[in-house]
Amino acid sequence: MSRLLSLAHLTAIELAPPELIRAAAEAGFDAVGLRLIAVTDTSPGYPLMADPAMRRATCAALRETGLRVHDIEFVKLTPETDPAGLQSFLDAGAELGASEVITAPYDPDLSRLADRLGALSELAAARGLGVSLEFFPWTVVPDLGAALRLVEGAAPDVGILVDSLHFDRSQSRLADLRHIPSRRLRFAHLCDALVAPPYSTQQLLHAGRAERLLPGEGDIDLAGFLSALPQDLPLALEVPMTRRTAELGPEAVIRHVFAATSGFLAAQDST
Repeated sequence: MSRLLSLAHLTAIELAPPELIRAAAEAGFDAVGLRLIAVTDTSPGYPLMADPAMRRATCAALRETGLRVHDIEFVKLTPETDPAGLQSFLDAGAELGASEVITAPYDPDLSRLADRLGALSELAAARGLGVSLEFFPWTVVPDLGAALRLVEGAAPDVGILVDSLHFDRSQSRLADLRHIPSRRLRFAHLCDALVAPPYSTQQLLHAGRAERLLPGEGDIDLAGFLSALPQDLPLALEVPMTRRTAELGPEAVIRHVFAATSGFLAAQDST
């Protein structure tokens, strides 16, 4: 079975977009996700909307390699977020040919959060972009059920981004994942990790942002996770491995991620 495999920027966040694209193409990926807005003070973002030279270099790398940009990130929806202020970000995504915008729930007022998610979705749709909400167990939308309730209140076309790590850590249920409407699932994040609950918030954040495992190296029920998703759903490989990157370099890590995932998926398809 053939799926689109995309490299999430967090896997090799040290690489600027042109270098990430070339390394992903060399490894065998079909697409990349690009982090245009930084998530934390200690990890970079690459604001192509404010850097025409890097934007041109990124577009050149896409043409040279034949890769595409699958998604752009990372919009933290907070009480201060004004969707209208994100239009240059959305314009950059449209210029890059992205399909999806990743958002995250950081507003405790769920009604306001839904309204702003819907407003962002309208602005994105006008540029040919979809919007997906990613849930995290340390946020106000901690699991799949809460994410579904929120997007249903936001707009009919807002998606849910399900990450195998956060799905496992939030104790979301495979039975619920199987019944998510297909229009709400446009891609998923894939990685592995050790499973040893309960987890502190610090442990959740560290695994999410710095140390994950290659598919098949950990204990997450990835076979069950994949079987609950549409068979042709694109997968973005988000596998930050800080220690391995320090030892091997980001390009080598990218190659390992692609090879391990390809082997893992082939083994799943043969069972």
